[in-house]
Amino acid sequence: MSGQPAAVHLLGRLGLVAARVRRLVADRRRDDPDPDDAFRGLYVSAADAERLAAPPAGTAGTAGPAGTAGTAGTAEPDLADAQALAVLEAAADRAATDGADLRLRRLAHDFGLTGLDLEFLLVALLPDVEARYERLYGYLNDDVSRRRATIGLALELCGIPASAITGRSRFAGSGPLVGGGLLLVEQPDQPYLSRSLRVPDRVAAHLLGDDTVDARLAEVAWPAEDGAAVQGDASARDELAGRLGSALRAGVRLGYLRERPGAAAADLAVAALVRAGRSVLRLDLDTLAADPAPGDLLAATVREARLRGAGLVAGPVQALDPAAQPTHARLLRRVADQPVPVLLTGTVEWDPHWSRQAPLLVTAAPLDEQGRARLWRTAGGARTADRPAGWTDGVDSARELAPYLLGPDQVRRAAQAADQLALFAGADRVDADHLRAGVRGQNAAGLARLARRIEPAVGWADLVLVDPILDQLRELALRVRYRDRVLGRWRMRPGGGRGRGVLALFAGDSGTGKTMSAEVIATDLGLDLYVVDLSTVVDKYVGQTEKNLERIFTEAADVNGLLLFDEADAIFGKRSEVKDAHDRYANLESAYLLQRMESFDGVAVLTTNLRANLDEAFTRRLDLIVDFAMPDVAQRRALWDRCLGTELPRDEDLDLDFCARSFELTGGSIRACVVTAAYLAAGAGRPVRMSDLVGAVQREYRKLGRLLLESEFGEHRPRGEPARVH
Repeated sequence: MSGQPAAVHLLGRLGLVAARVRRLVADRRRDDPDPDDAFRGLYVSAADAERLAAPPAGTAGTAGPAGTAGTAGTAEPDLADAQALAVLEAAADRAATDGADLRLRRLAHDFGLTGLDLEFLLVALLPDVEARYERLYGYLNDDVSRRRATIGLALELCGIPASAITGRSRFAGSGPLVGGGLLLVEQPDQPYLSRSLRVPDRVAAHLLGDDTVDARLAEVAWPAEDGAAVQGDASARDELAGRLGSALRAGVRLGYLRERPGAAAADLAVAALVRAGRSVLRLDLDTLAADPAPGDLLAATVREARLRGAGLVAGPVQALDPAAQPTHARLLRRVADQPVPVLLTGTVEWDPHWSRQAPLLVTAAPLDEQGRARLWRTAGGARTADRPAGWTDGVDSARELAPYLLGPDQVRRAAQAADQLALFAGADRVDADHLRAGVRGQNAAGLARLARRIEPAVGWADLVLVDPILDQLRELALRVRYRDRVLGRWRMRPGGGRGRGVLALFAGDSGTGKTMSAEVIATDLGLDLYVVDLSTVVDKYVGQTEKNLERIFTEAADVNGLLLFDEADAIFGKRSEVKDAHDRYANLESAYLLQRMESFDGVAVLTTNLRANLDEAFTRRLDLIVDFAMPDVAQRRALWDRCLGTELPRDEDLDLDFCARSFELTGGSIRACVVTAAYLAAGAGRPVRMSDLVGAVQREYRKLGRLLLESEFGEHRPRGEPARVH
């Protein structure tokens, strides 16, 4: 290291300080009546006390402060020092012209140090670089246990009178040395001139060429580099990052990047700082706020950023609660009010009270389908890349990732998870199932506490519906898959603060396949299905229902899933004329839902048995309304066969055509009948017979409260059951 220009410059400057130390030691010994006292520094003899009490030379016996001008100049830099310093700085100028990074000079510039500040810093640093000066400092302090420079010794070595305010003020907490964290003034209980000076280990290591981040910051701050994908397509990303970088170079010191779902505000901030010519330090506000001493941790982080010439990317802002917690408000203001560029990121609106200065406000758009695909191909392992042209067993990452709202970090983690799943399965490539499992693994767990999570297990082949309904369901899946292109790239979403969500209503009698259709769509898109439990939503207390729904929508923003509101008319009912306070608050609830559904960015399906009960304002905001009708004879025949499956043993007397013609049942009721018949057959230890099916239908009729007509059962009337009409 000694041959590097930065080290040569630093060690040369320290050498000048060392020369002054040696001269001061020689001067002290010359004036010391007993320089060879073995107990020097351990006690004060009577002779020493008398000598110390004598008035300073040149004052004619008048008492005055020790170290005034004319008495403390023995170590002041002389002509030789000035000449040596000039030679050192000239060599440093040549090295800087050749592009060398002179850390001592950069430190002085970035922290605003004066020449005197730099001398004080070097005096305090010397014993950390050369151990022998510890003992010399102990001698000069007249205390062998105090091996660091004191304020008084630093002033004396630099030729500054102990009472001069120009020197003493450089050790103030608001000064660049102490305030910047470059110098620690310890032992505050000691007299001012006897307080020890220490250069923090991180600062000393930096000056000696070590760029390892302070160990205290391991959990809260870390260096970052420009990612491959920041947001949107490459041209839009580069254009926005370039404009933000230009603003930072022009002097902008505070920015707030609000990210939409699936966006990458942090990556955009990193790219902008890199384009501004700075390195980057990421700061986790959540971890910072949880620390017992967040102020000290923030100061160490800012010092690290200044040592590196870096800007701070701090977020997420929503991890703090400035409105409710004053400590969070103060911490956020401190973060915003730093002498380095600070780019805050978050999903919430900016509040002007969060900082003393107005930030540059930027909105970070989400990754589009092509951006996600590009990042996917580079984020995982060898199994994650798409197949070359001509291969048929690869995965089309652009198509498969289209339904998801994923930020860059989520894409990277999902790609790594998919690659590991493929490795575990022994596959040489990631397929669509691995990709979907990797994406589902990035879903936050919060929504699972508010809604019932169902991992879809049925597909299009399991649906028995007429073609027009199937076409509508496929259109719904199509809207989810290509919403980024249509609503984002082609800008087909109208204004008014509308989100990019896809909303549909499934209306029809119970058992006609509404919930199953939602599950099939979730399967097709690779989404989890979350069924909202109305018992956790509806509350008798005014305003609580809206709060519960807001929690659901907030958690759903962090989940790539399909949100299913079963029996939606319970909360999406019609508004009524206001006759009392109950009507007023019920209408407020509906108005809130109208606004919240319109700004929703996810995928939601509402099901109802009574479409007429829904408010017309809701239906206007829906993308699709699918009416599920009762199955006809052909569909019922297919449903009976599909529900019986291939594993359940069947007796030869089964007459599914008769069941389809005679019993007007929905798909849900047919499945219930088949399950009941299967239990009857299992109890009897034989295959399912026609009598089991007929008996199950009879039980289902009773459960539904329907009439038992002899004409329906005909020759298959249950044995021992008289025909009757209820």
